[in-house]
Amino acid sequence: MADLSWIPRESNDKNHYLWGEEHFGTEAPSVIYEKRPILDPEGKAVEGLYSAWIILNNPKQFNSYTTGMVKGVIAGFQRASVDSSVVAAVFTAVGDKAFCTGGNTKEYAEYYAGRPNEYGLYMDLFIAMVDGILGCKKPTICRVNGMRVAGGQEIGMACDLTITSDLAIFGQAGPRHGSAPDGGSTDFLPWMLPMELAIWNCISCELWSAYKMKRLGLLSKCLPVIRDGGKWIRNPAVVTDSYVEDGEIVYGEFKAGEEAKKAREYINNAKTDFALVDAEVNKILWTFTNLFPGCLIKSTEGVRLKKKFFWDQTKVINRHWLAANMATEANLGFTAFNTKKITGKDTIDFIEYRRLQVKGAAFDTDFMAAVLPGPKKE
Repeated sequence: MADLSWIPRESNDKNHYLWGEEHFGTEAPSVIYEKRPILDPEGKAVEGLYSAWIILNNPKQFNSYTTGMVKGVIAGFQRASVDSSVVAAVFTAVGDKAFCTGGNTKEYAEYYAGRPNEYGLYMDLFIAMVDGILGCKKPTICRVNGMRVAGGQEIGMACDLTITSDLAIFGQAGPRHGSAPDGGSTDFLPWMLPMELAIWNCISCELWSAYKMKRLGLLSKCLPVIRDGGKWIRNPAVVTDSYVEDGEIVYGEFKAGEEAKKAREYINNAKTDFALVDAEVNKILWTFTNLFPGCLIKSTEGVRLKKKFFWDQTKVINRHWLAANMATEANLGFTAFNTKKITGKDTIDFIEYRRLQVKGAAFDTDFMAAVLPGPKKE
C-alpha cells in the first residue's frame, strides 16, 4: 500500500456554527434548539445520530415570531445544517394551539408601523430566515401543532415535508391586515396549486382545514390528536366521512351551524395527544437515516431548488415593497389588529378607505383617524 503519511494534514475538528447559544432560550418569547436521538422502529435511541428540533416558543401570542425569534430560527437551521451528527431538522412550536401565526403584530404595530426603514432591516432578517430553511443541508420537516397562518404558513411551506395535527388550520392574513403574502406564499403556491386556487388562497384570507390541505397536496400527512376512550377521534369540525355531496367535493371542508358549534365545544374540552404525529415524524427520520447522506440532500435540493428559484427572483423586490408599505396600509392594518381589545374590531373601515382614495385624500393622521375603529364606548 502506498505511503502518503508524509503529506501534512490537520486532524482537529472544525466548528462551523456561525453563532453560539445567544439566539436560543427557554423563556418566551424565544427559540428552543434541541438535539434528539434518532429512534429505531422499536423506539430505541441510535447512538450518535440526532434530529435537530427548532421550536418556536411564544405560545401566549400564538407562537408569532419576534425579531429576536427570527434570529433564533436562522441560527437553528444553520446549526442543524452544519452538524454532521444531525440527520434532519424538525421545525415546530410549543403547545397545541399554534405552530405560528406569522410576525408578532404587537411588535409590528407598536414599533415597526410608520418606520419603513426599520421594517426593511427586519425584512432582511426574515429573508435570511426563509433562505436558511430553503438552504439547510438537511431535509426539513414542519411538525404542525396548531394554526399555521400568515407568515407562519410561509415559513412552514419553506420546509420540505409537513406532518400536521388534524386540528390545525392554514391560510393567509395579509390582505385583510395590511400586507401581502410575499414572504413565500406568492412564490410557492403557484407550484403547489392550480393558478386560480393559488390566487384565491393568497388574497381571500380564507382558512383551510388540515384535511383540505392534504386533499390538495399541500402537506404530507394529517393525523388525529384527540384520543377519547382509547379511540382516536378525527377533527369533528371537518367533514371526513364523505367526499362528494350534491356534486361538490366536501371532504376537508368545515362543518357549519349546529354541527360546527357542537364540534367546537367538544374540541375545547378535549385533551390532545401528539403520539401519532410524533410517530410519523420518527418514521420519516428513520427513513432518512437509512439513506446515503449525500444522495439524500442532493435529491431533496434537486426538488427544493424549483421552489427556491422563484423565491430568489422576488425576495429583494418584495422586501422593498413590504418596507414601504409599512408607512401606509400595513401601518393601518397592524394598528387595527393590535388595538382590537380597545376598539372591539381588528380591521379598518375598508369602505371608507376606498372612498377616501377616490377623493385623492392625503394619507395623514386625519385619514388614519377616519378609517381606524375608535375605542369602544363605555
